[in-house]
Amino acid sequence: MTINTSPPMWHSIAALVGRIIFAGIFIMAASFKFMGMNDTATHIAAAGFPFSLFLAWVAAIFESVLAICFLTGAFFSDASLLAAAYVVFLAFAFHGPSHWSGNQAEFGFFVDHFTFAAGLLFAAVNGPGSLLSFPKTIIGRSPSQVRSSR
Repeated sequence: MTINTSPPMWHSIAALVGRIIFAGIFIMAASFKFMGMNDTATHIAAAGFPFSLFLAWVAAIFESVLAICFLTGAFFSDASLLAAAYVVFLAFAFHGPSHWSGNQAEFGFFVDHFTFAAGLLFAAVNGPGSLLSFPKTIIGRSPSQVRSSR
């Protein structure tokens, strides 16, 4: 009697859909930055950061690289961890407690970043799935490699 230990197909489909959603969010964010780099720099400067135009370019390029990682599955866990840290940084830098008194919606934006970070952390642990994925990693074996070695 053979026992099928591979995950059901819907796991891979769900992982792929999640990757597409993550990529879409970062593609939109990077696109807005590239289309309005000076506006992005102004927003960064208003938060008190120096070298705002340089940081705007770094953010746009970083978000583009994250989107590529999510779309391909390459360096997926690494990218998910970096994206989670980035999202939490953005929450505090642009929507943190100092912004709440002026606009209570900022608290909602702040909390939303943490739900996004939680999803990214969950994705980092579970990997990119097996569909349309090129799992490579820097921080260690990918989750699919760990599962196959058990």
